Amino acid sequence: MVNIAVMGYGTVGSGVVEVINTNSAVINQRAGDEINIKYVLDLRDFPGDPIQEKIIHDVDIIINDPEIKIVVEVMGGIEPAYTFVKRCLEAGKSVATSNKALVAKHGAELLSIARERELNFLFEASVGGGIPIIRALNSSMTADVIEEITGILNGTTNYMLTKMFYEGADYDEVLKEAQDNGYAERNPEADVEGYDACRKIAILSSLISGQQVDYEDIYTEGITKITKQDMMYAKEMGMTIKLLASSKRHKDHLHAIVAPALLGKDHPLYNIDDVFNAVFVHGNMLGDAMFYGSGAGKLPTASAVVADVVDEAKHLHRNIMTMWKSEKLILEPIEDTCKRFFVRVSGNPEEMKEKVENLFGEVQVVKVPALENEFGFMTEVMTEGDYRKKAEELPEILHMIRIEER
Repeated sequence: MVNIAVMGYGTVGSGVVEVINTNSAVINQRAGDEINIKYVLDLRDFPGDPIQEKIIHDVDIIINDPEIKIVVEVMGGIEPAYTFVKRCLEAGKSVATSNKALVAKHGAELLSIARERELNFLFEASVGGGIPIIRALNSSMTADVIEEITGILNGTTNYMLTKMFYEGADYDEVLKEAQDNGYAERNPEADVEGYDACRKIAILSSLISGQQVDYEDIYTEGITKITKQDMMYAKEMGMTIKLLASSKRHKDHLHAIVAPALLGKDHPLYNIDDVFNAVFVHGNMLGDAMFYGSGAGKLPTASAVVADVVDEAKHLHRNIMTMWKSEKLILEPIEDTCKRFFVRVSGNPEEMKEKVENLFGEVQVVKVPALENEFGFMTEVMTEGDYRKKAEELPEILHMIRIEER
């Protein structure tokens, strides 16, 4: 029997218990042993819930119990999760977590502690919910240099943008609907400002580079400025708008960004709609690969956590996770990255075209018949720094969206 403890009995924690109870036969078969939940740590009590007999309020009970071999951390946030996880690893217990903030901030240190003690610190659920992207990078793609990871890593914003695109709804309308349906929090900042996706791409960037990528260093732009007018232009051009989190190699550097982007129909992420997530990976030997599925939700996330528990039960005294050094990776400055830009401008295209082309060179003008006294244009490829300098000289700009090309 492998005894485990679950720290946190919220949405994901209760999901972990449900997955283990519902699928115990197949889980135990695949682990090669019985997985038994001995403790569940939470500040609250749960009268009437069968879990109450396992509820404890003191983390020291878990840390001091030699029978506990694996600890599941699904509390969220940095503290006290970081302190508890570190103490568990130092006490000789492997840890599985869904906590993206913890992994993004302290992943290098916790992986190092686990390796020193022949334990495991696994975090599949921290990036793509139920999508097995960490496991793929850690095992199936270890022969490749990963040259690009680009993903739709936040189900809330993808749901909102899908609604805006297909229904012509505006931002405030779809945000309220997402909140009413339970897809968005009452305070949706982490999702709509791109912070959630940023932490996830920081983890993936650290994993593929072997060095710590700080999420604070990643340029991050959310979807709060996307309008139904932007979607009208996207449709006119046969494109769509998605919030992308992307990490790409350029010569000797890695650059990462989270921002809305226009995608053409030939892009592999074009058709990823609703609350689904997807990750596109390009390896120098493998070529292209796609991972698609439920990126959030109680049971998909819990399923990924329990998969890590099974892996840890099968490797109780052997470290299996690729680690990254705590040495910080300096990302390529966003000003030096190259792409095309779509720009909305107020005014008449016939009157403005010469001014626009004097600044941006040859452009492709886009007009939406229903929108008066404005137009859009697509630039040629240029650096972000060049775009910003030119944009300063065109006060008529209403909005800019980057174009993601394959």
